[in-house]
Amino acid sequence: MQPLRSIFGSATPSLEARHQPSGLNTKFNGGPSVFADYVARTREMLGRAHYLTGDIIREEIIDGNAPFDLKPPPGFLPGQQKTYRRGILLTHGLSDSPYSMRHLAAFFQENGFRVMAILLPGHGTQPGDLLDVDWQEWAKAVTYGVNRLAEEVDQVYLAGYSLGGTLSIYHSLGDSRVRGLFLFSPALQISQWAAWANFHKLYSWLMPTQKWIGIKLDRDIYKYESLPKNAAAQVHALTQALNIRLQQSHTKKLDMPIFAAASSDDITVRTSATMKYMLRARHPASKLVLYTTEPEKFPTDFPAEKLELVNSVISEQKILSSAHTAIVISPEDKHYGMAGEYANCVHYYPGEMGKYNACIAHPAANFQGEVTEKNLRVGIMQRLMYNPNFAALKISMKQFIDKLP
Repeated sequence: MQPLRSIFGSATPSLEARHQPSGLNTKFNGGPSVFADYVARTREMLGRAHYLTGDIIREEIIDGNAPFDLKPPPGFLPGQQKTYRRGILLTHGLSDSPYSMRHLAAFFQENGFRVMAILLPGHGTQPGDLLDVDWQEWAKAVTYGVNRLAEEVDQVYLAGYSLGGTLSIYHSLGDSRVRGLFLFSPALQISQWAAWANFHKLYSWLMPTQKWIGIKLDRDIYKYESLPKNAAAQVHALTQALNIRLQQSHTKKLDMPIFAAASSDDITVRTSATMKYMLRARHPASKLVLYTTEPEKFPTDFPAEKLELVNSVISEQKILSSAHTAIVISPEDKHYGMAGEYANCVHYYPGEMGKYNACIAHPAANFQGEVTEKNLRVGIMQRLMYNPNFAALKISMKQFIDKLP
């Protein structure tokens, strides 16, 4: 999910074909009854969406953007009523794809979970497919995934990153089958300007570029760089619907075990909302891992056993802070990791092309972190796309899992 600070945008490049809907991926199609068929049908759709791409790159794009599933290795207790004891549905963030959930998926598989990961409508094809999507279509995709998972497992868990975290909480409040949540930088509250993001519809028929928060080059094959205002408006509408559902459900669902990880420097979502939510989580196993640049000075009302503070500054690696985009990716990731092939420099495009070109050309020389004003003053920097403390995060998640009923 991208920063939502500039909802009304500024001078932008011209629109291209990718900034129009593909006609393939705005609605959730209901899905087949078998998850493997859903995966196959989605992969076929992605192939049609990227038919102009070269064969080798197209296969990479399909593999990274497609939904997927994993089965636990032998040696874990089987289910009593179903095939597997535990299962988890993974839901990615806004502008992202299931690729971002791969490292989490491997972790849950290694810990005995049946894993399923879905592709949200509007994602994985081209940014224009987010122009007309509604958040209810995202919710339908989550419901489908939960239904398929529940057919195979005794205990259903949900894991979501950013928008996926919000959708996971929303679904859990209406589904008694959900036994717990794993939330990573959940979008519980975003910029207040997002409420007005679709105001552009009064005039964007004359100025189509005004439909967009940012029109970018879209170099990343697993994540949109361009983002339409409707996407921000839909996330805001979802958060409003979630707040209503939270009020209606009182606090019953906050009795379930909830694990969360977030960055206090996050500029995309408001981490304060995540902290407020986690303060209300009553299960004794619930835990918040919070990345911060000054853990020793961080004021909190959290009980010590409920909060894990992690210093996000790693000076020897030129890492200034954690970032919204960093939480769920391992440093070993070949695309986003420490030696990855992609550098996130979109915050310089198109207004500061000199810095953008320098950032793209020399990623090893860049500072990394969240794109805060403070960090940007230090020098050329790219947005951090991986979690240097991912190994420690897995240990914290394993300790949480060991406490599950």
